[in-house]
Amino acid sequence: MSPNLISVRAAGSAAVQRKSNPLNIQESDFFEPAEELKSLFGKLINASAEQIAIIPSASYGLMSAISNVPYKKSQHALIVSEEFPSDHLTLQRWCKEHGAELKILSPPKEKEGRAKIWSEKIINSITEDSAVLVMSSIHWMDGTLFDLQAIGEKCRKTDTTFIVDGTQSVGALPLDVQEFKIDALICAGYKWLMGPYSLGLAYYSEKFNEGKPIEESWMNRGEASDFSTLTKYPEEYSPGAGRYNVGEFSNFITLPMLKAAIEQILDWKPGNIQQYCRELMKPVFTCLKVNEIPTDSQDSIASHLTGIYLPDNVNMDQLMTELKINKVYVSARGRSVRVSPHLYNTSEDIEVFLAIFQKHLK
Repeated sequence: MSPNLISVRAAGSAAVQRKSNPLNIQESDFFEPAEELKSLFGKLINASAEQIAIIPSASYGLMSAISNVPYKKSQHALIVSEEFPSDHLTLQRWCKEHGAELKILSPPKEKEGRAKIWSEKIINSITEDSAVLVMSSIHWMDGTLFDLQAIGEKCRKTDTTFIVDGTQSVGALPLDVQEFKIDALICAGYKWLMGPYSLGLAYYSEKFNEGKPIEESWMNRGEASDFSTLTKYPEEYSPGAGRYNVGEFSNFITLPMLKAAIEQILDWKPGNIQQYCRELMKPVFTCLKVNEIPTDSQDSIASHLTGIYLPDNVNMDQLMTELKINKVYVSARGRSVRVSPHLYNTSEDIEVFLAIFQKHLK
């Protein structure tokens, strides 16, 4: 979970103050700030604002996408092994509803060359009988960088719907939905988008423009901004992905916060964020090499989220306890320690982590 940037905190405080008097809220405030936010997110991922929807969570956005994936008899679904629970459970439900097989694509045993081998396995598993592939943009447990471009191209050739959960990287790592031929990109806002909890953004390509939304909000209709005609109950949805907006999407407090966050990210640029994190993590990869701890190359792992697989002789609980005592906060994921630096970290932070880490290797 990201900290609040100063600009995000200020936007939230101003929004709370504004909401204190509802007379400050105008009819245009129900729609215009949301459109501005969609436009900003579109710039971040190279998508039209019209194809962006505002969602309350990744699971909500995933369900909107997967519920509109067509199914033909004997088709199956694909997902990577140990995927985030919301992704797995949503696809599992789709498979049960259609009587489709869920094929889980496990990683290679090798740590070196892991990203390349795993990506090739995914690509080779995609066939014309693959209805849908759901996966994170990087593996959420260890930061494996999948070859999304090659995977997306194979999905396009086989007419396989390509759904990507970008929660673990969008904002800190460049991602282009057009280049990678992604059909739906789902992002919670509280991680690398640096925004508040319970708010996110999703991209749905034109293939979803005639789909069925989860809910029938009045705000998602074509004439919703004309309050005088609401009881005419228009049937036509907002254009593009507008039908997939969550009800009450014009949250007057959290929308300004996420807007401020994405504005800052666009100013910093995800490529610069990734490069800064890469420089921070260089000593970590040097340490792994010196201590002969198997790992993939630094080019194959996201620098803002790197999983370190611990040798069997390292006591995970003792390591995590000492790190916390020294105010070093990392995540335990199985036998791996997930290190997630950002621009608020310094080389000194990495030095403290490495000093404790190497102590437990002895």
